[in-house]
Amino acid sequence: MSILDHIEFAVGDAEVSRRFYELALAPLGIVRVITVGPECTRTGGTRHGFGKDGYPRLWIHDNEAPGAGTHLAFATQDRAIVDAFHQAAVKAGGTDNGPPGVRTHYHEHYYAAYALDPDGINVEVVCQSSLFGKSC
Repeated sequence: MSILDHIEFAVGDAEVSRRFYELALAPLGIVRVITVGPECTRTGGTRHGFGKDGYPRLWIHDNEAPGAGTHLAFATQDRAIVDAFHQAAVKAGGTDNGPPGVRTHYHEHYYAAYALDPDGINVEVVCQSSLFGKSC
């Protein structure tokens, strides 16, 4: 299991960057997995997700200043670690950007918490596994 679940950052033009990443990442076997239209995004911009094996690990989006909207998501197999991360991040001076909980708008096993670091970077820890027939 990778420690990073996904990373996201803003670009000046999602279509220009989509074409760049499709071509530049092709030698690595990384392809565009999904596009989310502006009607379904928080910023009203277009999001493109790139990855391997059908899972997007690199996201780019527009309608925010490049550099804004940077997002790091760390993966875990344990919901208790999601909870502990959120508590520790806020205690360490981070800002709550979403308490631990299931995010059904992604899928029924997407359990995550979010905190902004001191520079405003959105840091997430997410558990997406289903262990023993039970969500993580």
